Amino acid sequence: MKIAPEITYRNVEKTAAIDSLVQEKIEKLEQVCNYISSCHIAIEKIHDRPSGGSPYRVRIDITVPPSQEIVAESNPGDTVQYVEVDTVIRDAFKMAQRQVRELARQQRESDKARDNNQADDTMGLVTKLFREQGYGFIKTIDDAQDIYFHRNSVLHDDFDRIEIGTGVRFFATEGDQGLQASTVQIVNKPGHSVGEAEETLIAPPLGWQEL
Repeated sequence: MKIAPEITYRNVEKTAAIDSLVQEKIEKLEQVCNYISSCHIAIEKIHDRPSGGSPYRVRIDITVPPSQEIVAESNPGDTVQYVEVDTVIRDAFKMAQRQVRELARQQRESDKARDNNQADDTMGLVTKLFREQGYGFIKTIDDAQDIYFHRNSVLHDDFDRIEIGTGVRFFATEGDQGLQASTVQIVNKPGHSVGEAEETLIAPPLGWQEL
């Protein structure tokens, strides 16, 4: 974890057995997700002599990048037979582990979908630009095909930064009058890079010429 787990005991004696159990469960939690950024465990005794259930409550607060928060809490109710603190700890970690596993699965699927989308994008160079009319044409690097784009399709309102020869990344979609570019993103401008997020420079292939 980026930050060492924080364990708080309230009205509960910290014993070697309890500490060993908590550390074991933390290790198993990290096996499910090895990029947890923070984890706080609160072990407390909230009743002295309950008629049933358990006097103990265990709450686990976990943060997973980029900003996901998970809360797992175990406090057996009065309808349950008296439960010892080690069982309450196990139950809380079981809940936390289940939530972390599901979140990690969702994040993997989201990353995979994003990677697939990125794999389908196209690289090209702007060859025609009608700035006042708000549109232009991109020539693809792979097959030198001319693709229409409108200023509204340029990400981050960057249309005014585009020049003849600007390298872009985009998705080609079928429009009313043929292929057109959507989600156009500047990769580099003629002669220089334009930012850390735009490190990849585009060079025209051999034999490529602007028409």
